[in-house]
Amino acid sequence: MGIVTFVDETTSGGRSDGWGLEIAEERLTVRELIRRRVFQEVAEYNARTPEVFQGLVQPQDTERVLNGYAVRTRRRTDPEAQTEQALKAFAGNGFLVLVGDRQVTELDDEIELGLGTEITFLKLVALVGG
Repeated sequence: MGIVTFVDETTSGGRSDGWGLEIAEERLTVRELIRRRVFQEVAEYNARTPEVFQGLVQPQDTERVLNGYAVRTRRRTDPEAQTEQALKAFAGNGFLVLVGDRQVTELDDEIELGLGTEITFLKLVALVGG
């Protein structure tokens, strides 16, 4: 059992401080890792339902703002729907997943979660005019 650190980065240079999630397994697929991350984000959001959702992907009926996604009508977010959206974003190159300094490219790739593993979610930002 150990803590995995999730860090969000953007191609424009932004980097989050990161946050930890306790994971008992030593190996997980990328699919399961994304699912657990999203479920944790949604659980934290649903416990408080703030005006801004801070997560891996944008929930429906929200607007992108500086530090997340502004929720038009405060409501509970469905973790299953949010997970499906995240998996589609990964498959469509909406973000990359780096384990340490190695990129994983398939949802069914298994990754080893050693002590102090850092997983970076690199969100790809569209180029202006492109």
